Amino acid sequence: MTMNIHQMSVQYDERQDRLVLRVSTQDAQEFRLWLTRCMTLRLLPHLQAAVVQLEASDPQVMAPDTTAQQILADLKRENFLSQADFSTPFATQTLGLPLGDLPLLVTDVQMNLHSSGSLHLQFHDKNGSSASGLSCEFKLQASLLHGLLHLMEQALKRAQWQLPSLTPRADLMDSGQSEQPSYRH
Repeated sequence: MTMNIHQMSVQYDERQDRLVLRVSTQDAQEFRLWLTRCMTLRLLPHLQAAVVQLEASDPQVMAPDTTAQQILADLKRENFLSQADFSTPFATQTLGLPLGDLPLLVTDVQMNLHSSGSLHLQFHDKNGSSASGLSCEFKLQASLLHGLLHLMEQALKRAQWQLPSLTPRADLMDSGQSEQPSYRH
């Protein structure tokens, strides 16, 4: 099922010491996900590498090496952020909650870059006896991924978690990966 994303929000919940990712769709559904510190810090470098790969795969602008690809992604990010609306509050009126009232505790994430120029992210709760077995999938174009990364970085600053460098690692940008990345708690 393809969901047309309407809004995204990432907030730090101090009491839970987690990030809550909220995604609303154009068909009035809201998906709520808990991202722990561990999951966030494992996932973030791969999301950053994915946005560089998505931007580098644009046939109109081919970047020959990882440095040029990073510069291109940074330019596209700045362009996107200058036009994006981060001031409109997340709308919660009468949204359906297909995953329930409580956020899904993300224990596994699968990422798949598609040749269509999008990143498919599958979030799962399937670890331990309290796992719900629920999951959801989002299809993000480069612009939405830039937005998600920006929201995550803002929430991470509020969380004051000790962070590794937020610069994408060149070893993760190798497009010759034969298997799709998967992350587990």
